[in-house]
Amino acid sequence: MNASPAKLTVRQRHALAGMGIDVWAPVPEPARPVLPVAPAWADLQGEVAGCHRCALAESRRQTVFGVGDPAARWMLIGEAPGAEEDRQGEPFVGRGGQLLNQMLRAAGVTREQVYIANILKCRPPDNRDPQAEEISACADYLARQVALVQPGLILAVGRISAQSLLDTKTPVGRLRGQVHRYGEQEIPLVVTYHPAYLLRSPAQKPKAWDDLCLARSVLEPIAP
Repeated sequence: MNASPAKLTVRQRHALAGMGIDVWAPVPEPARPVLPVAPAWADLQGEVAGCHRCALAESRRQTVFGVGDPAARWMLIGEAPGAEEDRQGEPFVGRGGQLLNQMLRAAGVTREQVYIANILKCRPPDNRDPQAEEISACADYLARQVALVQPGLILAVGRISAQSLLDTKTPVGRLRGQVHRYGEQEIPLVVTYHPAYLLRSPAQKPKAWDDLCLARSVLEPIAP
């Protein structure tokens, strides 16, 4: 793992323990306030709520816009809502969301301090993979979310997210471990495994921790 245990807080230590990774030793961590939602966010959220750009609008319960700090330094982008997300209207809930929360705490941030969105705003039937035309239909919404957040880092969570954001078919295993660039602003982008995959393959959790350490190093580079 890339981070020294001596640089971890108690909360990070407990979060890593929840991921099945044993570390030790605390230091204090800064808190970031959640800012009020600007009118531009409300307008965009209203557009998404009434969207009928693709057939997914016919089967959804509700759209899943995003959640978190609209001025966050970290922006997490997953693939699409699942059944629980479709019910609650919030990304990354249920068991996968709980693990993601632990991952974030391990990295020294909370769910409230980041902004979380998905490639798709509606749930695909039976949780199938998003189709190309569905990703295209939502692309403008996501691009506008990124433009409003102006994050210092994007964490692409899972294969669909990483491949869509980077316009590639390269497997996640070959995309992780390096810093990519997204969009005209060349926002640093780090790829990691989806929590659902980590629940199925817990042996990969240390690699996910390495990804989070890489993401932290982008925002908090170590002085020479």
